Amino acid sequence: MGVPIFCILLGFPLGWFITRKVIASTEQLFQKLFKIFKFSLLAAIFTFIVMLIVWVSAILINIDSSSDIQNFGHPYILFDPIASFIGWLILMIIISPFLQLLTTIFAAFITVIRTKKNCNNKAYSINRQENNRVFT
Repeated sequence: MGVPIFCILLGFPLGWFITRKVIASTEQLFQKLFKIFKFSLLAAIFTFIVMLIVWVSAILINIDSSSDIQNFGHPYILFDPIASFIGWLILMIIISPFLQLLTTIFAAFITVIRTKKNCNNKAYSINRQENNRVFT
């Protein structure tokens, strides 16, 4: 029952992949960025649904007042076992997909910048070669 760090780290290659697929289209930049955000949001919603499915059984088991929350296996983030359990569920179900959304958008942003920079460098070198041909 650890933090889904792999779901969060999945955002980096996911942002790269989404950007590489969307940048190849011939749309305006705003439409490309909106598609990147939309796909990133869909991935985070999917992770949210998976986390909800995984943790709903723990929620249902521990709703009963006779359950032993202290020995459930979650870390004691806060001093009270019930508050720690609620904090842990919020971390798992809500914050982890949000962090995945942030890493996906960050990776997509870096990929857009690198792609744009590479395109500008290629265009610059092509223009420079053409200029050298004209003057020689």
